[in-house]
Amino acid sequence: MRLRALLETEALGLRLLGGEEELDRTVRGVMTTDLRDPSRYLTGGELVLTGLAWRRNSADSEPFVRILASAGVAGLAAGEAELGDVPDDLVSACVRNRLPLFAVNEDVAFATITEHVVRQVSGERAGDLAAVVDRHRRLMTSGPAGGGPDVVLDLLTTDLDLRAWVLSPAGRQIAGAGEPLAPGVCAALASEHLAAVRTGRRGPHRISVQGITYSLFPIRGHGRGPGAGPAAVRDVRESVLSDWLLAVEADAGDWPAERLDLLQGVTQLIAVERERRDAARTVRRRLAQEVLELVQTGAPPAEIAARLRVAAPVLLPGLGAAPHWQVVVARVDWEGGDIPGGPVAQSLLEEILVDPSASGPEPSDRIAVAHAGDEAIALVPLPAPPGEAGEDKGPDAAWHADVLLATVREPLAAGLADDGRLTLGVSAAVHSAEGLRGALEEARHARRVAAARPGRVCAAGHHELASHVLLLPFVPDDVRRAFTARLLDPLRDYDRRHRAELIPTLEAFLDCDGSWTRCATRLHLHVNTLRYRVGRIEQLTGRDLSRLEDKLDFFLALRMS
Repeated sequence: MRLRALLETEALGLRLLGGEEELDRTVRGVMTTDLRDPSRYLTGGELVLTGLAWRRNSADSEPFVRILASAGVAGLAAGEAELGDVPDDLVSACVRNRLPLFAVNEDVAFATITEHVVRQVSGERAGDLAAVVDRHRRLMTSGPAGGGPDVVLDLLTTDLDLRAWVLSPAGRQIAGAGEPLAPGVCAALASEHLAAVRTGRRGPHRISVQGITYSLFPIRGHGRGPGAGPAAVRDVRESVLSDWLLAVEADAGDWPAERLDLLQGVTQLIAVERERRDAARTVRRRLAQEVLELVQTGAPPAEIAARLRVAAPVLLPGLGAAPHWQVVVARVDWEGGDIPGGPVAQSLLEEILVDPSASGPEPSDRIAVAHAGDEAIALVPLPAPPGEAGEDKGPDAAWHADVLLATVREPLAAGLADDGRLTLGVSAAVHSAEGLRGALEEARHARRVAAARPGRVCAAGHHELASHVLLLPFVPDDVRRAFTARLLDPLRDYDRRHRAELIPTLEAFLDCDGSWTRCATRLHLHVNTLRYRVGRIEQLTGRDLSRLEDKLDFFLALRMS
């Protein structure tokens, strides 16, 4: 029941002293106390009744009210029998802490208010429970076998007026009722969910995005997450980056237990659908594994091509054979090395290799990913674009490393937290079985380039293998440190002492190809000031920035630092 309903019941003799804007708070119980600190007996949602015996002077009001507000009580009702009018200091303290305050007429017993609240709350809970039982029955008969997650979410909307969406851990919408969520909102919800799971917080997790509150429920099936059964994983890191989540547009903080149970039932129904789709994905994984083994063992191209002809209709139903293929390699590493990264990387690739604008589970059902050890390898079929000029031209549909991670970097970084890392390499597109072995090696080299970069989520593409970027990761650490220290430490020391910004100036100067005018414009400096800074750089290092060799040394030192 709501506080407003108590105020509107004349027989209770309540008079509002403050907090009119909070009258829609839900009352879940009632408690009478004159303790100075009743926090141990509060669970949240109570209407607290007090005779003010705890108050000795005006300084006592603020601590008492702060305790109640921290405990999440719905409101405070103070009796007038002991002191007459409710003291102004108590009224002020309630206003400061946004706690609704009522005065109880001296002719009304606290027992009358208690009996009324208990009767109303108990009646509403009984009605809710009956409705929940009926909804559970309807949900079970309208579950995944009757149309997938969308049917269950539609039922939540029609029965409970709740809008809800199923999201992947990377923030892609799998299913939803009504308008789809914006990609930025999906990413924020997935990030909050993964961060909460990694820190061990109990669900549902609540988050406000663009002024709207969402409650996030994990979707765990058999063998996914703690308590899922005998096959449950031992560590949350084994499932955190593969479990779906249910996002509900509501604040579940004041929901009764019956409604929370109902939503848990919804997540179980969706988990059944997830497991059904995982089982169907087994065929695609097996095909990818067979092709990968042929490629790695050096099988004849004709044998690989024959296997690809079998795989293409499964991965691209209705489109025939794929004229191009691309290889993507991913690896997930956890600190300590006690968690196998291959299955996690496999699940991630199956999710990442989907157009971010695509919704629903079907697009991800066309991705074939195998895993060997801690490495996952995807064979991505690429249909020919309209009007393609020739076979040797890579298709427009080919994935690029930066595009792959653009929309999923934030959620995945939250799931990896401080002890996980995802690195990913992408090959060029190839149009024949002969090119697959080279594409696999190319993707593996690109992944090693990505692994040499800082950050929790890193990717590199085949185009980076033809530049200095390929060489830098393989420079020994001691050589790297000595080289950069010799060139950059004098500039860093000078910057610390004088705040001269020589390092940023050097970076901008090289980025502008040594153009004095463009560099001065970029740094908002007069050209003479820029010339002074460059002269100081040359003086401190003994180098000449007009010489190509010295420019190249500085460029490499900055890249390796």
